[in-house]
Amino acid sequence: MHNSDIEVIIVGAGPVGLTLACELRLAGIRVAILERRPQRNAHSRALTIHGRTLEMLGLRGLDQRFVALGTSFSSGHYAGLDTRLDFSGFDTPHPYTLFLPQSTTERLLEEQLLEDGVAIVRGALVEQTQQDDDGVTVAGTHDGVPFCLRARYLVGTDGGRSLVRQQAGIAFDGVAATCSMLMGDVQLRHPPASPMLSLTNAAGSLMILPLGQGRHRVITMNARRPKPAAAEAASVEELSQASTDIADYDFGLHDASWLSRFSDETRLAGRYRQGRVFLAGDAAHIHMPAGGQGMNVGMQDAMNLGWKLAGVLKGYAPDSLLDSYHAERHPVGLSVQHNTLAQTAMLTRFDARTLALRATISDMLAQPDVNRALASELSGFGVRYPISLGADASTGSADWTGRRVPDWLLRLADGTAVGIHELLHAGKWLQLAVGDATHATPAYRFDAAWLTSRTIKPGCPQLAGIKSLLIRPDGYADHAV
Repeated sequence: MHNSDIEVIIVGAGPVGLTLACELRLAGIRVAILERRPQRNAHSRALTIHGRTLEMLGLRGLDQRFVALGTSFSSGHYAGLDTRLDFSGFDTPHPYTLFLPQSTTERLLEEQLLEDGVAIVRGALVEQTQQDDDGVTVAGTHDGVPFCLRARYLVGTDGGRSLVRQQAGIAFDGVAATCSMLMGDVQLRHPPASPMLSLTNAAGSLMILPLGQGRHRVITMNARRPKPAAAEAASVEELSQASTDIADYDFGLHDASWLSRFSDETRLAGRYRQGRVFLAGDAAHIHMPAGGQGMNVGMQDAMNLGWKLAGVLKGYAPDSLLDSYHAERHPVGLSVQHNTLAQTAMLTRFDARTLALRATISDMLAQPDVNRALASELSGFGVRYPISLGADASTGSADWTGRRVPDWLLRLADGTAVGIHELLHAGKWLQLAVGDATHATPAYRFDAAWLTSRTIKPGCPQLAGIKSLLIRPDGYADHAV
């Protein structure tokens, strides 16, 4: 393994690290991806890709690769309550959640990297990281042979036990595990009539999700055995007995391809940036996988960080831009921590008070405004960044700053019809001037080489009253006049 003028070292080749690498390679940044596993994990802890994550993949023209292989559902669960969250009303090409095994997500991202000439270094065990004023040094062994790499920046996407985080001295405070849930990918002789089943009662909680090709994911929390011994091996018999007890019905579980336990441990890194070291995904935040948020939040971390690192490395922006990564994404991690803890309370306690609370919250979710607020939070559509990064915020409309920009249809000056997201495929800032309003364009803070400018015809109803709109590479409005 050789240095080859590496600019960014990414430790961890899960969906988060791969997303970050794709974003950096789009800008021509030289990356090294180090993964301790000798091959891609065939099992898939994560199953859900939410609409905002698909939308962000669409910003780079990649979304349809994922959609073509997944199964979409227009609703999702909140704490397994009877009233489901409705995603169908969002202004997006993807008003749904997509079920796609994590292994497939990783394969598709890796294929994109291979197209860009980047290969993952598998079997690379990182043992030591160190930073100084000029860069970072990463040392370890690759297939038993020592290596030492040098780069400008280091990003830890190496999971909840992140060595990168530990060696950077970043705190990882939170809530210790109080219970354990059992999950398995199995065949069912008697599957439920509904494609997705959620049950919670005094016996525990049960969730059954379709995986395709006759397989299902079964997740249980046994009220009688809330915290099995950590060393106790999971078995299909235990999973079958728990699901039967909760549903009062035998689904005929058999042929388990994967079994795993997971807990409700919840932690958040104190900093997402420490000098030249950054954290993303589970290295920055862990929680119970309630609502399928973990991988999605991590991939959105990567999309936020990627274009900023690229801009600084290209010389388009000052290093201070990188401070906005923590400022923008840490509050998102805190919000996810809060909503997963709330869901955990309702998913792991089975006394009369909690069951009554579940019924009350389920009734509240029947109110459209409440449903939309939580659906917006879980899907990622509700994320907003309140500080303008690319223009002088003293002029213009603050109402637009940090808002997600949907894929609205525009007419360019020559009459060509184009969606906004297509104009972001290159990963640059986008300046839209409506009609002859180019004089209204605010001063852009960064290098002009990092900016695409387009004049559009008036008539897009969503842009009524807007003369100029500056959009970030990750599809959020930065400034409007």
